[in-house]
Amino acid sequence: MTQKTALVCGAGGFIGGHLVKRLKSEGFWVRGVDLKFNEHADTEADDFVIGDLREQSVVRSVVDRRFDEVYQLAADMGGAGYIFTGENDANVMHNSATINLNVLDACHKRNIKRVFYSSSACMYPEHNQLDPDNPNCAEDSAYPANPDSEYGWEKLFSERLYLAYNRNHGMECRVARYHNIFGPEGTWEGGKEKAPAALCRKVALAEDGSNIEVWGDGLQTRSFLYVDECVEGTTRLLRSEFEGPVNIGSEEMISINDLAKMVIAISGKDITINNIPGPEGVRGRNSDNRLIAERLNWAPEQPLKTGMEKTFGWISGEIARRHNQKAA
Repeated sequence: MTQKTALVCGAGGFIGGHLVKRLKSEGFWVRGVDLKFNEHADTEADDFVIGDLREQSVVRSVVDRRFDEVYQLAADMGGAGYIFTGENDANVMHNSATINLNVLDACHKRNIKRVFYSSSACMYPEHNQLDPDNPNCAEDSAYPANPDSEYGWEKLFSERLYLAYNRNHGMECRVARYHNIFGPEGTWEGGKEKAPAALCRKVALAEDGSNIEVWGDGLQTRSFLYVDECVEGTTRLLRSEFEGPVNIGSEEMISINDLAKMVIAISGKDITINNIPGPEGVRGRNSDNRLIAERLNWAPEQPLKTGMEKTFGWISGEIARRHNQKAA
């Protein structure tokens, strides 16, 4: 039996690193490509190429054969402090769109059919996410389009790009809209980290009896999906006959203040919350999992607290390890 092969674009990133591990556990030969290695874990890829997917020559060199599965996760992205300030809009749109144009066309020319594209819940209309208690993120609510950020507009454009290649070139691309993926071995400092990691870091570093800062009034709501369930949904979708777009996210909605309280409780510390002005995105967002349950007969089920306990434990360990290295 011939060994199956997979290409993971963005393999040096958080989700990409976990996806490589999953594919290796299934017996795939895996090539990863990214601008950098993952700084939190050694790659398990059989071949890892350091390269810039904005460059056509790089893309041609990594898409040098027919892969059974291609996962396109590479993008210029980050948390609210990176996406919603407006200062990075040109880079976000240019870099991500160029990567998608290059990777998709190279796959088409190599006659690769199955390509997964990771879109984002940021493409949903802002006007459907003004009520923190009742956001509408059903897949068919995407139009009339009105994303709250240029990041969301680029994601929406690229969704249409992949589905156009399906129609015009007979490809079998699959599109998922990720909702706030979190877990160990992800970015937790530096400005591109997302809320779960940022709160874990703040609480881990805080002294007992002190406070942590939370952007906005903290009443904005989100749902967060643990990375293992994200990888499960991703592989299921690519191997299915459903092209999407479909949400891959949790339906367990929580306010940012309550998420912070959850992390504080996990830590066992006595810490208060100080709400300060800062970028916060839409007021409410939650995954709607009716379509994925219907078409894939699957939806994520792990409680948020379980994933947050694992993530806090990992980030606390990373902070302690760094402290010990400095003390040595």
